[in-house]
Amino acid sequence: MAKMQVKLPEEFLLKVSRLEEQTDVILPKVLETGGNIVLEKAQSNLRSIVGRDTKYPSVSTGELVGSLGLSPAKLDKNGNYNVKIGFAEPRSDGGSNAKLASILEYGKHGQPAKPFLAPAKSASRRACMNAMTAKLEEEIGRI
Repeated sequence: MAKMQVKLPEEFLLKVSRLEEQTDVILPKVLETGGNIVLEKAQSNLRSIVGRDTKYPSVSTGELVGSLGLSPAKLDKNGNYNVKIGFAEPRSDGGSNAKLASILEYGKHGQPAKPFLAPAKSASRRACMNAMTAKLEEEIGRI
């Protein structure tokens, strides 16, 4: 039976060990980079649909678009890092930004749906993955 032994370069092994030590620093940066790509697309989509094709004339105050934001990267109960895109609450009038966004995204009786989040997710998928890959490689290069 043949036997083979591969020795990895010492420099490579040191980088891998340092990467493991810095995972908690690197992963949030990578996720926030990708999250910002999706956030920008969602904001762009939201700006384009607010006030469009309404029964009555309407003017956007910009409050809904301004409340759309990205959470910091946090660990979930399973030990995975996540970032979330969502709406800050409450509105200046006491209403709910999430409720208005839900009505826009899914519609209601007498008001057709004007999706902006789902299309943002699918349209920015490739750009998000590319940005996250580039950020990860940049952070690994700093080690």
